[in-house]
Amino acid sequence: MAERCAALDWDGIGADLDAWGCAVVPGFFSVEECTRLAAAYAKPELFRSRVVMEGHGFGKGEYQYFAYPLPAPIARLRAALYAPLARIANRWHDAMGLDVRFPLAHADFLTRCHAAGQLRPTPLLLQYQAGDYNCLHQDLYGEHVFPLQAAVLLSAPGTDFAGGEFVLTEQRPRMQSRAEVVPLGQGGMVIFPVHHRPVNGTRGVYRVNMRHGVSRLRAGARHTLGIILHDGD
Repeated sequence: MAERCAALDWDGIGADLDAWGCAVVPGFFSVEECTRLAAAYAKPELFRSRVVMEGHGFGKGEYQYFAYPLPAPIARLRAALYAPLARIANRWHDAMGLDVRFPLAHADFLTRCHAAGQLRPTPLLLQYQAGDYNCLHQDLYGEHVFPLQAAVLLSAPGTDFAGGEFVLTEQRPRMQSRAEVVPLGQGGMVIFPVHHRPVNGTRGVYRVNMRHGVSRLRAGARHTLGIILHDGD
């Protein structure tokens, strides 16, 4: 997993994040890896909690948070994504005039989270059926928030499900919101902001507020892996 992440075009990923607020990595997981991860949803011993979205006003569908110790592929992916994303996060915070900086080792950042009482792991599997959707939201979970996260589509569009597009919105000051519908194939990964990102304007850099969600699933079933890099309280 570390070699796979290191081989990615991080300059291109950073440029897409700067320009559009998201970056897509097609075919990051194989079909076999996607199938194994989706099947893990039926193994309750892997998870610390299950959330039915409708009961909380989050949408329709459900998800489960993995428990520590994380399954090895999830732990390796989380650690491997962190260092290159920390470099982008530090550049963004510098551009936005934010004082917080992120260490380049994920273990060091988790130590910061845990010292603040954010002890619960946040990687999750999401499951949608026909008619389900995920409202626009932000995955904050506490005082210490890492600015970027990733999601991997584990199901095959057009075969396993229809609809259910990944959607981002950005709200610029004194402007109407912009929506971005992100096309993903099975095994494709999207990297996107948790909360906000810097945008260059006529008067310098300003912060754009970001939210993400999933449009209504029109048929079939859809599984997604979410990789959030801060732990929760």
